[in-house]
Amino acid sequence: MEGDVGAEIRNEGVLPENQDLSFLQPLVMEFLSEYGWYLLFVCVGVCLFIQHLRKSRNTNASSSSEAGTNHDPVSIVRHQEALEASRRRMQEEQDARAAEFREKQLRLEEEKRRQKIEMWESTKEGKSYKRSVKLAEATAHCLEMEEERAPGDLAGEAHLLEDEVKDGQTTSDLRLLVDSLSLSRY
Repeated sequence: MEGDVGAEIRNEGVLPENQDLSFLQPLVMEFLSEYGWYLLFVCVGVCLFIQHLRKSRNTNASSSSEAGTNHDPVSIVRHQEALEASRRRMQEEQDARAAEFREKQLRLEEEKRRQKIEMWESTKEGKSYKRSVKLAEATAHCLEMEEERAPGDLAGEAHLLEDEVKDGQTTSDLRLLVDSLSLSRY
């Protein structure tokens, strides 16, 4: 008990001070004002160094895992065969598209040639070739539209026929046009 009384007496002589961190503010401000730029460059350098280490660790891990799996000769051969099959399939698709394009070009050329022959024959007979020209232009327009839409697009054909009726073509012209469209498909 006597020891407790002495402890109280010692504490009574010292006045308690406010224990906050306000005394650090001038020290920190002085340090930052003198060494702030150096501190900033060091922080940026450390961040860049950490990113570099992460990238190199990721590439080393992925290259070591790839190196381990690619040494199996059976998997290498299987992979090469799959690549070759894929290339062959893509080449066949490209060849089919090229053949289809050539066929469409030939059909267009044949249609233009046929239209020129019809115009020549109509002028030889003394008929007005304006009607033939309108029909030829409509047919050429239809062929161009046919290339743009998907095969079997009946809605597109109906829309095309409606547009032509609005343009003032007669029903006989439309019948000829429909016949030429059905013949050009086959």
